[in-house]
Amino acid sequence: MKNLSFFILCLIPLFSLAQKPIDLNYYLPQDINYDENISTPQEVLGYIPGEWHVTHDLLLSYMRTLAEESPRITLETRGNTYEGRPLILLTITSPENHSNLEQIRQDHLKLTRENSSNLNTASMPIVVNQGFSIHGNEASGSNAALLAAYYLAAGQGPKIDELLENTIILFDPSFNPDGLQRFAYWANTNRSHNLNPDPQDREFSEVWPGGRTNHYWFDMNRDWLPAQLPESRARIETFHKWHPNILTDHHEMGSNSSFFFQPGIPSRTHPLTPQMNQDLTKEIGTYHAAALDKIGSLYYTEEDYDDFYYGKGSTFPDINGSIGILFEQGSSRGHVQETNNGLLTFPFTIRNQFTTALSTLEAAVGMREKILNFQREFYANARKSTGKGAYVFGNSKDPATAWHLADILRRQQIEVHEVAGDFESNGKNYKKGAAYIVPKNQRQHRLVEAMFEKRTSFQDSLFYDISAWTFPLAFNLDFQEEVNIRNAGERIEEPAKPTVTAPARSEYAYLMEWHNYYAPKALNMILEKDLRATVAMQPFAEGDKAYDYGTILIPVQNQELNSDEIFELLKTVAEETGVEINAVTTGLTSGITLGSNKFRPLEPQKVAMIVGDGITPYDAGEIWHLFDQRYDMKITKLDTRNFNRADLSSYTAIILPNSWGGALGKSEADKLKTWVRNGGTLIGYKNAANWFKSNEFMKMELKKNEIKAENVTFEQARDFRGAQGIGGAIFQAKQDRSHPVNFGYKDDKIALFRDTTIFIEADSTSYNNPLQYTGNPLLSGYISKPNLELIANTVPFKKTNLGSGQVILFTDNTNFRAFWFGTNKLLMNAIFFGEHM
Repeated sequence: MKNLSFFILCLIPLFSLAQKPIDLNYYLPQDINYDENISTPQEVLGYIPGEWHVTHDLLLSYMRTLAEESPRITLETRGNTYEGRPLILLTITSPENHSNLEQIRQDHLKLTRENSSNLNTASMPIVVNQGFSIHGNEASGSNAALLAAYYLAAGQGPKIDELLENTIILFDPSFNPDGLQRFAYWANTNRSHNLNPDPQDREFSEVWPGGRTNHYWFDMNRDWLPAQLPESRARIETFHKWHPNILTDHHEMGSNSSFFFQPGIPSRTHPLTPQMNQDLTKEIGTYHAAALDKIGSLYYTEEDYDDFYYGKGSTFPDINGSIGILFEQGSSRGHVQETNNGLLTFPFTIRNQFTTALSTLEAAVGMREKILNFQREFYANARKSTGKGAYVFGNSKDPATAWHLADILRRQQIEVHEVAGDFESNGKNYKKGAAYIVPKNQRQHRLVEAMFEKRTSFQDSLFYDISAWTFPLAFNLDFQEEVNIRNAGERIEEPAKPTVTAPARSEYAYLMEWHNYYAPKALNMILEKDLRATVAMQPFAEGDKAYDYGTILIPVQNQELNSDEIFELLKTVAEETGVEINAVTTGLTSGITLGSNKFRPLEPQKVAMIVGDGITPYDAGEIWHLFDQRYDMKITKLDTRNFNRADLSSYTAIILPNSWGGALGKSEADKLKTWVRNGGTLIGYKNAANWFKSNEFMKMELKKNEIKAENVTFEQARDFRGAQGIGGAIFQAKQDRSHPVNFGYKDDKIALFRDTTIFIEADSTSYNNPLQYTGNPLLSGYISKPNLELIANTVPFKKTNLGSGQVILFTDNTNFRAFWFGTNKLLMNAIFFGEHM
């Protein structure tokens, strides 16, 4: 009670201070001096941090100013966000270290290499990567970065000298520039002169999608492992360039919380993370505790969050021989807010983040040699545990998808080889140019194991994030965990994107198989030029070449373009997409002939997606990104606020992503029904199942988990309920390859990512179940026993006719986090072939 009273007393004076400029001394330690020749934050911003939310442009300006003024700081730009904002990195250390920085880096990297035992860690600097506000609306981190950078640039005295001599600081003031800018705009434009702490004020309720995410509405703190976004790729490159010993990730949580630092819940640590990692994390935590005690701030540790999914900033370092540390500050979400702990001010949240940024550096200096030795031992032990064989993955029909996985592995500094030549193993064909070998005996063995493992047993049944992410399954690739290393060919540094030979010229027709990942992009390019194209509903053969379900036929005659123009267009399509297009000179094929009615006509697609209040931004953003970045297709975003005023008549397909609450009401349902009856294709995801059923778009029987809590205490109730969710696991489904939703897939099984408990009974008519879970579908991840029994033989896909149109439902996310390449085509099949299902 005494500590809580002190905490509240600390907060109340700040409320009055927040209405006028606060003193910089509120933040800065007073046990050192500060160089007057270094600009303070307010001299560049025009205000002291905490008075307003810093916009990214001003944050950038201040960091550039410090780099110009201080010999301790260099600044580099590593790329740009989707909105064109620079992705900067400050390297902060002593001027002496700067003069020898490359040699220090090379020596540091030797800790992760073979024969590192002769390195003298007693004389080596420690490397700390400090990152702030990967969620843009968790802004206290980036605002604290202003103060931390000033402290490191301007601080004077033996304490600072020791820190800079013994530490290389890789300083990223904003992991998410686009989100930070979006949130700062919101918080600042809704700030009153007389600050209003009422939680119901508009200042604390951002408009959709909020500032948490990047441009395409991705949670970037889930992208450290797949690295599909430019911000992620920049920070991953920095990580592997230096292999920092500590990486910090400054976040915010609910306003009624205090302050959290890792370790998280011990039972939820991934088994591949060494115990020493957690021990060192806990020891570092004693420095945070001492620093927060000193300023009277409450905190907690080991009661929340976890170190399981390696795609987060606090866990990615753990599988790379480093120590990741998550900080979570109770959020003011604006400038001051009423909370259970009293008035929580923005300056107070900044001070806690700043304080723990400094305590991290204090711990790094105090534990320097111990942490450096841990990194060396991590890689030495990893080499001892490697096997002599290799992994192999590939897709003989789709080299593009295999290439994308190889590209991810190389970004993570994993050794990858071409296959030496075509070979067959366990009934799967691995072809040169479409398959890759990953040796087990390599430095990044533990990271490879983490990315490729299939795990179905767990110490705990609760997860802060997903419980499975097996990359070969995510990419729908043929995969073996053990092949002879003699199958490995040349080691590749940067996988060459697959290319194809331009098609020969034809006066008759061209054929394009649907297997390649980029086939939808190619078809869209063709249809956008008003070329007639059809899709094969059955397999056939032309000469020695077999063509599968879904093959696209482009006839030459009776087109708007002449034969020369068609040839030039298709040559461009093949070059830009890497999709093979073959010229044919006869329609007399084996099986169905090219003039058969089994070739169904295709139309140019104009697609819209419903976004806005009630729609899950992540799911919508994944679809937007897929269309815009992968397939170069336009997609119109229809906001729920204006939906009733929208003219839907020109759209061929409308996508309803996962939603919550009342995103769409009865009037919107009636409007969509009319549009579908007139020939539209409505595609819904996940919770759209309940909306479709309640609004009579389709009939379905749902299975429910009716488990009762027996011998469960009140204390255990939350965990009991949580264990019945599916936080993210991988399941196997059977595919009817003759159904258009499965065109382009060469096998009769597919791995689906699922994070819902929507279980739909299979239809009594077998051909209405083109995707159906197997009787024992779990491939990787956690699912409770009752849910595993429920999911068996249910269907993740359902389609029904409504008037002249159709309604299509996916219970699972086919576009998960932009790295679930293997199921993207299910959506594109629904778009292009929906009317033929």
